[in-house]
Amino acid sequence: MGRGAGRALPLLLAVALLLAVHTTPASALTKSYLVMASQRPASWSALLTPITSQFRIFYTFEQINGIGLQINIDFVPALKLLPGVLVIQDKLREVQTTHSWRFLGLEGSDGRPINEWENVANFGEGVIIANVDTGVSPTSASFRDDGSLPKPSRWNGGCQGYSGCNNKLIGARLFNEGMKAMSAEEGGVNRQQLNETDLNSPWDFVGHGTHTLSTAGGNLVPGVGAFGRGTGTAKGGSPRAHVASYKACFEAGCSDLDILMAILTAVADGVHVLSLSLGAPAADYVSDVMAIGTAYAVTQLVVVVAAAGNSGPAAGSVSNVAPWMLTVGASTMDRIFPADIVIGAKTITGQSLSNSTLPANQPIAMISGENANAAGQSVASSVSCLPGSLDPAKVAGKIVVCTGSRGRGAKGQVVKQAGGVGMVLCNDAASGASIITDPHIVPTAHCSYSQCQEIFNYLQSTGSPSGYIKTRDAEVGVKPSPMMAAFSSRGPNTITPQILKPDITAPGVGVIAAVSEEVSPTGLLSDGRRVPYGVMTGTSMACPHVAGIAGLLRARYPKWNPNMIYSAIMTTASRGANDYNAIRDETGGAATPFSYGSGHVNPARALDPGLVYDTTTHDYANFICSMKPTNTHGQLPVSLPLPLEELSTLLIGMFDGTDSNPFECSKGINRPEDLNYPSISVACLPRSGSAVTVKRRVKNVGGGAVTYRVSVTQPAGVKVSVNPNTLSFSGKIEEEKHFTVTLLVYDATTAADYVFGGMEWLDGNHRVWSPIVATTKCV
Repeated sequence: MGRGAGRALPLLLAVALLLAVHTTPASALTKSYLVMASQRPASWSALLTPITSQFRIFYTFEQINGIGLQINIDFVPALKLLPGVLVIQDKLREVQTTHSWRFLGLEGSDGRPINEWENVANFGEGVIIANVDTGVSPTSASFRDDGSLPKPSRWNGGCQGYSGCNNKLIGARLFNEGMKAMSAEEGGVNRQQLNETDLNSPWDFVGHGTHTLSTAGGNLVPGVGAFGRGTGTAKGGSPRAHVASYKACFEAGCSDLDILMAILTAVADGVHVLSLSLGAPAADYVSDVMAIGTAYAVTQLVVVVAAAGNSGPAAGSVSNVAPWMLTVGASTMDRIFPADIVIGAKTITGQSLSNSTLPANQPIAMISGENANAAGQSVASSVSCLPGSLDPAKVAGKIVVCTGSRGRGAKGQVVKQAGGVGMVLCNDAASGASIITDPHIVPTAHCSYSQCQEIFNYLQSTGSPSGYIKTRDAEVGVKPSPMMAAFSSRGPNTITPQILKPDITAPGVGVIAAVSEEVSPTGLLSDGRRVPYGVMTGTSMACPHVAGIAGLLRARYPKWNPNMIYSAIMTTASRGANDYNAIRDETGGAATPFSYGSGHVNPARALDPGLVYDTTTHDYANFICSMKPTNTHGQLPVSLPLPLEELSTLLIGMFDGTDSNPFECSKGINRPEDLNYPSISVACLPRSGSAVTVKRRVKNVGGGAVTYRVSVTQPAGVKVSVNPNTLSFSGKIEEEKHFTVTLLVYDATTAADYVFGGMEWLDGNHRVWSPIVATTKCV
């Protein structure tokens, strides 16, 4: 978008005057919107007043020529008719670790940091990592200033309503105008859902933001565990980085406009890395507020890492799919918190955390939720142990077997309220073998779908079933690890299938990190426990792992742009588990790039990637150019809804051009698959006869004269060739070479579904991997 001086827009004002007849609304319903203009008006109020005087501007987004506007919905059609103006309704988004860094290879078996972490990247010293989340608990030991960190040189931010900022926690800001506007709107957020203290404080009253920020950049804090288990040294990926919190999320959710203001403020304050553990269903980039905000951040050289979402394993569920964000899925690590359920002579090992226990080796009566339904409650409700569904007369003093992957902690509360003393939590078929460690209120064993079939068979075949639950200390070295978490959202990318998402996976299950003591470990009001460090699970926990690693790369290579950092992380990822087999998913079968993208993050290798794909802002502008309606059958450009076609120029201009010198799309065909991205995804391949060729470029960042040779893993039914198949670099700094990848279908039946392969550039010291996804589907 043009970043020139503000000026009046006579044409827009003239149109606005013609629409002045709309000054009497038919209803009193107001909503909040992001309004952007292709050129900055001299006065937003002057632009809007001819339409109506009944509006409220609560944010001004100078960097992107926009405002946050609350206005009667009857005036919105007139507003949308203004030339060069984009109107997007505000919406809610949702917010989506100790041993994990050893599992990622940054610590040796003795627990000491490896040289690349401590000395080469200096633990991320000097880098500023921020999150947009639920705030921060500033008194946590993870954010304590020990006096060894210098004051950051490029910091413009500060702490809002708190005087305790230091050289570790250098910022804590609050953004709540969008949420307050939503709470005042009919059909918006229920004000009773909002904690007024939470709404008006940068402190964390949810726990999520403290956890994610400490995972990315928290101090080294020894002696940390969860209810006395898994004790070790808590630390962030960049433990000597400065950290800052931008609170735009609350217990009721996050307003898009609050998120946007937080992102733009973080950029202006001088952050290097932005961690976004929040999301919503994927949307067209020109109507996705978070995509717009992060696009601006990337143009200002800020690394943006975002969570893939927790809507898996459904296909196409991945969020945060814009290519200028590094999108992170969640997988397990090799540590578990065992919780055994002993039935008869059989011991079944599940997982759980709780600070309460049952008497050792003393069987207790068991009952399934199916057989414990209260009067007037359906079996479907009691099977899942939903609130009010269990009959206390049937449950009192027993271990209850509950099913379902959502609201896991709340199920334990339902059991406790009905008089139950323990719970076996069973996965449904969709969740399969993906077991989650949660801080349950009652002694609990969370078991896989196949394990639970044995438990249900026992309950059904035994007249008086009984058993007991016993817990053990954390176990490490568990195989196979990593495994994809069932909840981790999956590809394909439903907006541009030519951009593979997610990009990477990282530990997101059973992660120990700092939490807020303003809230219980389960988040339930009835849970009176308070702890300084706790376990959380989700792509929200995976995202800051990668943000912390990005901080190391920024410290090691301060002149690299965000896309070079994305490439280094993606092309060095691992695709194997610790049992020397492929990474598995919740079914036990091999996972695909739709689950893990390029693979499982490998920070030590990322610090020396050899080659990088440098995606420029010019590349991104041409990528947006490709998103136009087309009559060419079988060749995507991806269609945009017609009302958004002209407005795509707003996003194009943000990446390249000014008001006085606007960017022009490259001549010829612009195709999204030609974006210089570290992965390759081609849809709509011709079923026979014709090949499709995509272009790529790589830079040598490994130093010295070197020759790379390509190795291709062929997708089933598709022949892939790379030209040239060797790349020779002379030793010039960041010398760049071009190559093409050609895909030709030879088995259309097989390629009718998505097929997966990859290519790897090898020089004897580096392995530069790019996954390849192909299909004949035109999606």
